[in-house]
Amino acid sequence: MVNPGFAPRDIPLFSIPDYVVFAIMLAICTGIGIYYACAGGGQRTTRQFLLADRQMQILPVAMSLLASFMSAITVLGTPAETYVYGTMYFMFCISYLIMGMAAAHIYMPVFFNLGVTSAYEYLERRFSKGVRRVGSATFILQMVMYMGIVLYAPSLALEAVTGMNVWAAVLSLGIICTFYTTIGGMKAVLWTDTFQVCVMVAGFLAVIIQGCHQLGGIAEVWKVNYEGGRLEFFNFDVDPRVRHSSWSVHIGGTFMWIAIFGVNQAQVQRYLTVDKLSRAQIALYLNVVGLWLIVTLATLCGLVLYAFYKDCDPIVAGYIRTSDQLMPLIVMEILSWLPGLPGLFVSCVFAGALSTMSSGLNSLSAVTLEDFVRSYKKDLTEAQYTMISKILVAIYGGLMMLMAYVSSFLGGILQAALSIFGMIGGPLLGLFTLGILFPWANAWGAYAGTATSFLLVFWVGIGAQIYKPPVNKPPISVAGCPRINETISNVTMSTVTMVTDMFTTTEAGPVVDDRPDIAKYWYSMSYLYYSVIAVLTVLIVGLVVSFITGAQDPEELDPRLITPFFDTVCCCFPERWRAKLRCGVPQEDRELWMEKDAEEFEQGQELVELKPVGRDSQKQLLRRKTPWDNEPEDYYSKKYQDGGPPRDEEMRNLKGEEDHDGDKPPANPNGNVPDERSSKSSVDFESSI
Repeated sequence: MVNPGFAPRDIPLFSIPDYVVFAIMLAICTGIGIYYACAGGGQRTTRQFLLADRQMQILPVAMSLLASFMSAITVLGTPAETYVYGTMYFMFCISYLIMGMAAAHIYMPVFFNLGVTSAYEYLERRFSKGVRRVGSATFILQMVMYMGIVLYAPSLALEAVTGMNVWAAVLSLGIICTFYTTIGGMKAVLWTDTFQVCVMVAGFLAVIIQGCHQLGGIAEVWKVNYEGGRLEFFNFDVDPRVRHSSWSVHIGGTFMWIAIFGVNQAQVQRYLTVDKLSRAQIALYLNVVGLWLIVTLATLCGLVLYAFYKDCDPIVAGYIRTSDQLMPLIVMEILSWLPGLPGLFVSCVFAGALSTMSSGLNSLSAVTLEDFVRSYKKDLTEAQYTMISKILVAIYGGLMMLMAYVSSFLGGILQAALSIFGMIGGPLLGLFTLGILFPWANAWGAYAGTATSFLLVFWVGIGAQIYKPPVNKPPISVAGCPRINETISNVTMSTVTMVTDMFTTTEAGPVVDDRPDIAKYWYSMSYLYYSVIAVLTVLIVGLVVSFITGAQDPEELDPRLITPFFDTVCCCFPERWRAKLRCGVPQEDRELWMEKDAEEFEQGQELVELKPVGRDSQKQLLRRKTPWDNEPEDYYSKKYQDGGPPRDEEMRNLKGEEDHDGDKPPANPNGNVPDERSSKSSVDFESSI
């Protein structure tokens, strides 16, 4: 509804060709799901349904990594962010590169070497079953909330350009997404993601090309944004209350994106759909390049938005309700001359949402099955587990639609989504980092650190919601808006203090900040620092509690649970130096632990899963159920109490047997297994199968 005093704006609506383009997109997504439900015998096992049989190629995995958390939120939120606040968001590109290196070389090798399906299985092997369930439950909460936002955002866009009821759109999208994810499994998810990225790029290019053509070229667009104060790439203000500064974007952004791409189940599950660690790392680096491309295109769209509406802000005038409707508005105003182009853009938004939601549904199904169902129902057949996985997808689809209703009250979708990952994803990143990099941490430290971290970040997050922190914005104008009452002056709203919370934005004139001191200095912190606070809290509290309650002995750990950080970053150091930097973790025993699993298989123990041998080997070992799979306390301590040899003696025995096999090259602590040893253990294993 137009605000009083402003004349209505003639905004075109969808035409029949637009609906046709949109319907074709939905049909393609559904068709991909149906195809993979039938191809290759269908999704008959959990390995096929959840991990695409670990036979995917690099390109679709890279495209899926890109689409999962850079889809509808990016299409609608990033251009609006640039229009309202400026281009500082573009500098996340530096954070993406740091994130890619950290995720590829610190976190990813651990999951690959263990051959897990659920990332949270690591937490049980490293700490205890209870810690695993805490991590799993946290992820479920995080993803259900996030998917609600992703579902609501494109539905809101569709309402703005077609007049369709937003809740009809929510139900339609939710049902279609749940349908093809339930029947098509991970392969359908990966290929719909690939299709979605192509549609997203096409939608961005359509807006940029037509917008620049209509406004006089990219140079004119750049000039208008410079004059309007939108071009800001460096801000070295050290005040943590500055919403987007170089420090918050590069430091806080790095932590936030590592939480997404390093330990989030939706991304880890994609890494594990390829057969080699090196392939997964290449896919992640290609994803970083894709992130640069998408953010660049989205930022350019934001510059076009400001150049187009610099004299008539559509939010102040009342043509739209929120900044997230800016992109659909400009699409209808500059692309309606060619029927079908608006349909292409809206298809871009919806395809992104569908792919993101399907990724989340599949990962939620995997976590619930592996971390909860299998723990209580161990006697079911593979077909029954697969059916349970599909039922879980349907259940989470319903929860996703329910959360979409809640999301309608959150306002700006971009900051809402990123805040959720900071408040919930940050403690999870801290928990994994505590286990992967600090061998002294124990289960008590993990519990204490995670709980304290959650309390702290929710304290500041909820406080920021109650005591809304101020933030400055560049100027906006309504001088060029058509008006009914000419007595309204040509108004330019200069840079004023805006009352902004974690989720919503409310324009206001200059205000007196009469909030309490804790709100001025603590609750006003940039939302990008939530992840930093969370991770540091987990590490500090976790280590202190671990040492107080009795630190874990690094020599008793399975070395595959610890990333040899200094072997990676100090690879040129002499071996004796690197050995000391391993903090007592027996990285040289990596292969012995794999061979121990092999011996347990030969003894006829219960099969748990397939596991890759070595870092890049295509061979697979069948990991048999070990005593620590269902035993929360330290396995070797219990075994020693029962009369068995302690862990160090058992390892010495294994090493002694190795010595009789002749001289062998040592195992690489990074996870590479020399060809001779890998061939020996793999061949012996496969022959026994």
